[in-house]
Amino acid sequence: MLRIKYVSVLIGFLCFQSIFSQSVEITGSVQSYSGIENIHVINKTTSGYAITDEEGHFKIRVVLNDTIMFSSIQHKDKQIVISKENINFKSVLVRLEERINELDEVVVGKVLTGDLLEDIKRVDGKAPINFYDVGIPGYTGRIKTQSERRLFEATGGGLKWYQPLSGSVPINPILNAISGRTKELKRRVKIETRESLMRSVKSRLAEDFFLSNPLVEDLRMDFFYFCSDDPNFITHCKGKTDFEILVFLRKKYREYQTNLESGQD
Repeated sequence: MLRIKYVSVLIGFLCFQSIFSQSVEITGSVQSYSGIENIHVINKTTSGYAITDEEGHFKIRVVLNDTIMFSSIQHKDKQIVISKENINFKSVLVRLEERINELDEVVVGKVLTGDLLEDIKRVDGKAPINFYDVGIPGYTGRIKTQSERRLFEATGGGLKWYQPLSGSVPINPILNAISGRTKELKRRVKIETRESLMRSVKSRLAEDFFLSNPLVEDLRMDFFYFCSDDPNFITHCKGKTDFEILVFLRKKYREYQTNLESGQD
């Protein structure tokens, strides 16, 4: 009789353990006073990941006692451990704390008293003059890189090939096109665009990406150059959401690992 009870308890324990060791997909929700979209949700136990939508919702596969980390620029990192209740209800609710950048108090310039006439007397120098003050139109867009400026000049700086008023044709754009200088400058601009985009992606996503896709420190920069060499790198990463970029990085990660393994054979 005692042996039968022991076997029954053992079977019950194994069934209980089996139920809670199975992977299940849970639906989660993030709450915060700051933005709740594009928050990275990383299962540190299984290396799975997800990203919250505009309403703070996400889905991720877990098992009992998995550690889930929530990370974003606007919030302090937070980790939770999946409980039996999370498994039973297949849901989790997380409250994130806003990240506040506290700076030491700094006094810049002279201390003002509140008396307008006295404060004016204590002010040194003159206010800087900008092009609006003198009525001169100025450029307020993104500053061009050196290669972009050279390409702009090589193609005539936006001038039309034929000038109706003077009847002349600018010769520099024609010579630059014939000599191949314009083509070379376009190639340089494309390389700079890829480099800038690659470094932007790396600075924003590298830390969270390598938590779920481990790679030794010495190879991480090489991995991002490998990604930027993809012909569709700009298409997949420029103007895309973090989730779309991470999907592309994960695909390239598998290719990179395959290349590493084949190189070791």
